[in-house]
Amino acid sequence: MSIESKPPGPDHRRWDGHLAALRDTVALHAGRTASAEASRQARRLLADTVGCAIAGRHAAEVRRLEAVLADAEPGAFRLPDGPPIGVLGAAQVLSMAATWDEACEGHALAHGRPGVPLVAALLPLAAQRGATLGRFIDAFVLGYEVGARAGAWLRIRPGMHVDANWPALGVAAGVARLLGLPAAGITQAIDIAACQLATSLYLPVASGRTARNTYLSHSALLGLQSAFASAAGIDAPPDALAHYASDHAAAAPEALPPAESTLLLDAYLKPFAAVRHVHYGAVAAREIRRRLPDGTQSIRAIVLTVYREAIVYCGNRAPRTPIQAQFSLSFGIAAMLRFGDIDPSVYEPQCFDDAELRRLESLVVLRVDEDLSAQGRRGAALEVAHVAGVDIAYLRQSVDTIAGDAFHPLDRAALCAKFGRYAARSVAADRASRWCDTVLDVVDIDMRLLWAQLVPAPSRESAPSPAVDASSAHPRP
Repeated sequence: MSIESKPPGPDHRRWDGHLAALRDTVALHAGRTASAEASRQARRLLADTVGCAIAGRHAAEVRRLEAVLADAEPGAFRLPDGPPIGVLGAAQVLSMAATWDEACEGHALAHGRPGVPLVAALLPLAAQRGATLGRFIDAFVLGYEVGARAGAWLRIRPGMHVDANWPALGVAAGVARLLGLPAAGITQAIDIAACQLATSLYLPVASGRTARNTYLSHSALLGLQSAFASAAGIDAPPDALAHYASDHAAAAPEALPPAESTLLLDAYLKPFAAVRHVHYGAVAAREIRRRLPDGTQSIRAIVLTVYREAIVYCGNRAPRTPIQAQFSLSFGIAAMLRFGDIDPSVYEPQCFDDAELRRLESLVVLRVDEDLSAQGRRGAALEVAHVAGVDIAYLRQSVDTIAGDAFHPLDRAALCAKFGRYAARSVAADRASRWCDTVLDVVDIDMRLLWAQLVPAPSRESAPSPAVDASSAHPRP
C-alpha cells in the first residue's frame, strides 16, 4: 500500500493520507495482541454471526448450496447436521446464511458489515489449521479495523450494494494475519483484492431476488484468494486502492480515523431481523403496540417520519419476497405492530402472508425528516391513528437511539438469548448456552475444540447425507 505510485497522478495522490492510515492500521495490529476491549467485542460478533448463520441456513436455497459445495469440495468442517465441507465452501455458506434474515452485525461509519465475511472466512480456516481462539481474534480485529476504514473511505456509487465490494479488503487482511504474514504481506493481500473489487448492484434487493445474498460470499472468497496469493508471493500495484478510489468509488474525502482508534468497538448487533434503517421505526412501533388498547384492528392510519437515507434504501412497498421485506420500512412497522417482534419467523409464509400484516403495511405513509437528514443523524417518529370508541385517537412515539448501538449495546443476556433463539432449530438450548459462555469467557481454546462444542462430530451411523430434497424449496415469484 505504498504511496509511491509510478506515476502518482495528482488525483491519486490526494488519497495518500487514507493509504497511510490503512498502512498504519495494518502495522499496528500485525504486531500486537488484541486489547481486552477489542477481544471482548470480537467474541460478541463471533457468537452473533454464528447464530445468524445457523438460523439462515434453514433456507432451502442455502441448504442446497451447502450440499452442492460439499459434494464439490468435501472437507473437515461441518454445520449442525450438515455434510463435511471444505474451507472455501464453508466460507460461502456461512456468509450467505448469516445475512439471509438480515439480522447480522453492521458498522455505521463503514455503512456495511465488515465482520460477517471475516467470521465466514476465518472460522473454518482457523479450525482446519488448529489455530487458537486468541489467534482467530487477533486476525479478526486486524481485518475488521481494515474493513471498517475501507468502508468509510470507499463509499459505493448510487445503484450499488456494498456487500461484494470493500468487505473483501478486510477479509484479505484478516486471513493474511491468520496465515502469519508480516505487515508487508498483509498489505500486499489488500492490494491484490483492491485490483478486483466487484460492482455489486442493489437491483436484486429492489426486485426481490436472493442474488444479493451471494455478495458477502464473494467478498469472503476474494479475501481468502488474495491472502493465499500474497502468501505465495504474488504481488499487486501498490497504488491499486488509490486508483479504485479515484476511478470507481464515490470515495469520501474525510480523513480516516487513526490506527489507534478501535472502530470494532463501534460495531452494532441487531435485535431485529431487518436492515438497520428499519429498526428506528420498529422500536417506535413496539412501544405504540404496548399502548394500543384494542389490538391492531383498530388502526386506521400510520405515518413514519424518518431520515432520508432510510427511505432511499428501505422504501420498498408491498414486498413480495423476504429480501424486499427486510429492506422495507413499512413492512417492519407492520410486522412489529402485528407480532411484537421482527425475527426470522416473520418471513415464513404463515406470518409473511398474514392479511392483517398486509393491511397495516398498506396504511403506512413515509415522510422525510429534513432536519435529521441535514444533520446526518438517525431517528424516527411514528404516529398511529386508531379508533377509540366513536373517536379517532393518536399515539405518537419518537426514537433516536436503539438497542445494539455502540453506546447502547445488546447486553450479554440479550446476546445469548438471541443466539439461543436463532440456533434453536439446530442446537439444543443447553449446548447453545454453554457454547456462548465458552466464546465469551474462555481465555483461549483450540478452534477445533470450540467448534466441536457446538457441532459434535456425528457417529458413523447418524452421519447425514449431503443430498437435499429440492421439493423443500418454496421460491417466491
